[in-house]
Amino acid sequence: MAYVLHAVTIRANRAAEGMKRVEELWRDVAEGKLPLLFNSEGVFQQGVSPVSRYSGYETDDTGDYDLSILGVTSDFFGQMEQKVRNGLYQKYDAADEDGDLDACARKAWERVWSDQKSGRIRRAFSTDYESAVPAEYTKDRKAHCYLYIAVQP
Repeated sequence: MAYVLHAVTIRANRAAEGMKRVEELWRDVAEGKLPLLFNSEGVFQQGVSPVSRYSGYETDDTGDYDLSILGVTSDFFGQMEQKVRNGLYQKYDAADEDGDLDACARKAWERVWSDQKSGRIRRAFSTDYESAVPAEYTKDRKAHCYLYIAVQP
């Protein structure tokens, strides 16, 4: 009997050890060791995209938080866009011409932190989401990163 996980969660932070745990979790998902994108028999799950969910913030983005990797379908993104229109989330996106997903994510997060510092947004530190799309899956052949950041009204 094959099975699929819908989410895997670890406790992490922005310190080196926390980032190492995050990298290890992503590697295990990408390699199929955790049946999220592939079922337990190694069959790829069509229509499922990996998304990071940040929640359970200890304080703010400087403390510990829960990182979950979710397997979502396309309706997830439509729901998030509606939450952006309703003012519950601020959307950030970034692209990297060289296809570097890490650089792409860093660009997007730096915009969040800059807006946070300047007071342009007031983060809720409830539940945030990140979706990274490798260049080989995009029409423009650039890596893309999308962040949905929960904001206070």
